[in-house]
Order: sequence, then structure tokens, then C-alpha cells
Amino acid sequence: MLIAAGVLSLLIWAYLVLARGGFWRIYPAASRTISAENRDQGSPARIAVIIPARDEADVVGRAVRSLLQQTGPNTIQIFLVDDASTDGTAQSARAAAAAETQAQNLTVVPGSPLPSGWSGKLWAMQQGIEQAAKTEPDFFLFTDADIEHAPDSLATLISIAQAGPYDMASFMVKLHCQSVAEKLLIPAFVYFFFKLYPPAWIANPHRSEAGAAGGCILIRPTALEKAGGIHAIRQEVIDDCSLAARVKGNGGRLWLGASATTCSIRPYEGFSGIGRMISRSAFNQLRHSNLLLLLSMVGMAVTYLLPSLLVFAALHMAPAALGGAAWLLMVLTYWPVLRLYRLNPLWSLALPVAAVFYVGATFHSAWKYWMGRGGEWKGRFQDPKESMQT
Repeated sequence: MLIAAGVLSLLIWAYLVLARGGFWRIYPAASRTISAENRDQGSPARIAVIIPARDEADVVGRAVRSLLQQTGPNTIQIFLVDDASTDGTAQSARAAAAAETQAQNLTVVPGSPLPSGWSGKLWAMQQGIEQAAKTEPDFFLFTDADIEHAPDSLATLISIAQAGPYDMASFMVKLHCQSVAEKLLIPAFVYFFFKLYPPAWIANPHRSEAGAAGGCILIRPTALEKAGGIHAIRQEVIDDCSLAARVKGNGGRLWLGASATTCSIRPYEGFSGIGRMISRSAFNQLRHSNLLLLLSMVGMAVTYLLPSLLVFAALHMAPAALGGAAWLLMVLTYWPVLRLYRLNPLWSLALPVAAVFYVGATFHSAWKYWMGRGGEWKGRFQDPKESMQT
């Protein structure tokens, strides 16, 4: 039985390495795709940036400044939708634009009350798009209020979109990663994300897989309209990947990669804060299926825990060797993400521990949904059990 378990473990990791689209090849995705010369010589584009913001005064200024400091020949107009903030979010954004002497390039859109059937973020985005569409942009950029963009971030994305050509190009930004909890769990989050959405499969028009990272999405207005607009995904919790699926399903082409220089500047509140982030959408990802929940928990245990258990608990050489080989493949595929975050490679040995945390957070996500508090985010329940927005 131990040998069979070892063979199963090694086969799983052999599949992930050989047949999962090379999901770990994420660093540095953009710099290998587009040269600096191409970024500077690309066709100028008009960019309308949409930022949904709800109580983001502590971070939104840095986000706005980074967008107004972009290099390249493109013109940028920011539309910040103030979603009933109570902390001076709009004032912070205006102050940042004024400090860059570009107040004319920021439009603050006061958010209107949330209608039934919409998530708060998507309703804010819809209002921003309605205002931004009047400027007839070549691209929309959907980004979050806590994202600080590298000076060449937009030029790079635009060059990627134009060179593809792609209808939608997205960066998985570099998430905040300084505390012990963040070092253990945030690289694992990125690793699991790209395992679900391998960039090579996303970009392949002959495959059905579609995904995007919501913190930084560049999309052509025509592709957005063809996909049914934000209205078509108005209740989705995992809105970025839902939008990508609709774009690809309507014949659009997608690109997804990682950025080492465009960053989320909001720190997580320890293990509990990261747990809440996972719980917000994990059970929705499983389509609220109790069977898929059980299978995912068993699958995570077999994939990430079994190799280490075989190494340390097996009494015979063969099972331990098989488990060790599987664990080695796990470690090797995790290293690129650790390089992205400039972490010691020894953190790769803690990936099974991170997997246990994610299993627990996924079950907690299901529990919250069963209690009618699914998708809790900033005081709203975006994934309630009765499929009604609260």
C-alpha cells in the first residue's frame, strides 16, 4: 500500500510537471515577451483607467500617482468611482493628482446606491466605464486602488496587447509579502493560481481555459462589449476570470503573466487576513458543490501532504524514495514563485503547510456560504446562499 501511495504521488507530480501547461514558468513573464525598445516605439493609445474604490484613503494616493507617472507615448485618463467611502478616499486621490500637476487627468465619479443583483465592485466598475466610454479610449485598464504600477507597466501591457494581438492582457501583480504569514501563504496563493490558470493555456486560442488577475486588466472596449459588458458578470464573485471566460468564449484572445514590479501595497492582517481573502471566493470557485469541496480537500492532501508523509513516515526505502521524488518536483516548480518574491528557496519546504492552511480556508469559505455570509468583503455579502445580493 505504501508503494502504491508513492507511485500515485509521483504520477500526480509527473502530470503537473509534464502536462499542466508549464504553469510555473511565470518569471519574468513580461520582460521576456516585450523589449524596452518595443515598449517605447509602440503605437500611442488612449487609456481609460477604471478604479473602484471603497474606503481606500490610505493607499489610493500612491496608486493614482503611479498611474500618472507612466512612461511611453500613451495618454491616460483616470476614472475613480468612490463607492460610498467614509474615509476621504476621493480627497486623497485628488490630492495625489494635484501633486503631479495632472488634476485634469483624474475624474472622481460619485458612486450611486448599489442596485439589487450587482456586486459592489462590479457596480462601481460599470459606473466608471459609462463615464470613461465618452472619451472613446483604445483600452480600458481595470485596476484596484491598492496597486502601485511600475512606470512602464501600462506601456508593457499595451505592447503585449498590440503585438499579440490580444483583446485582454492581465498582470498578476506582486502581492504584499513581508510578514511570516505572508511569506508562507502569499507565494503559495500565486503558485496555486497559476496551477489553476496556466498562462500558456490562457493564451492558446485552441484551449478553453480562461483566466485573468483582477488587479491589473487591460481590455479593448470592443472585446468588452462583445462579451456582454460588466452587466453580463454583475453577480460574479470571481469577476476577473468570469470576464476572461466570456471574452475568450466570444472569440477574444487572452494573455496572462506575472509582474515583478507592479505591486499591491496593502499589507495583509496576518493569517486571519489572508484566510478571509481565500474564504471570500474559494467555495464559489467550487461552484458551491459539496462533492467538489470534498474532492478538492482530498486532492490537496494527496498532492501536497502525501509526499512528505512518505518521506518521514515510510519504513521502507521504496515508498520514501517515491515520496521524495514527488516532493522534489513540488519544490522545483515552486522555486520560480519564490524567486519572484525574492525569498529563500527553503520556503519551498513549507508548501505542504501552506496547503493545509488553504484546505482549512476553503472549508471555512463553504461554512460561511452555508451560514448565508458567502463572499464577505467590506461589509457586503457578495455570494449569499439564496443567490440574492445583500
